[in-house]
Amino acid sequence: MIQRIQTLYLLLAATVSGGLIFAFHLWKTTDDITIFASDNLMFFAMFMASAVLSVISIFMYKNRKSQFVVGRLNIILNFILLGLLVYQSLSISGETNVSEKGIGIFLPIVSIVLLALANKAIKKDEDLVKSVDRLR
Repeated sequence: MIQRIQTLYLLLAATVSGGLIFAFHLWKTTDDITIFASDNLMFFAMFMASAVLSVISIFMYKNRKSQFVVGRLNIILNFILLGLLVYQSLSISGETNVSEKGIGIFLPIVSIVLLALANKAIKKDEDLVKSVDRLR
């Protein structure tokens, strides 16, 4: 069952959380210093935890209920990460420290959408299995 659509969604979510943080910056300072997620330990750890949870969830395909719960936990982690990023960007707004906000701040939103699609597909599979069991 590893060839299901939720595997693709979870793999994309892991790629967004674990790989794209090195390509897209979070913000630039007034001194033209580009800040990536890997420059801040807390943001880096949260992005990596999200990527690891997505990969773990891929290999939990035999237990769909646990896979669904891990997906929900990953969504909650991404909401917390998004809140911290928004708070960080709003608390140092203006030209004091941050000159330009980057697209890396929106990576948790993409990850949340992909995880929600994966959880929807997992729920659909679980309902299908329940309906087949009901017919037996």
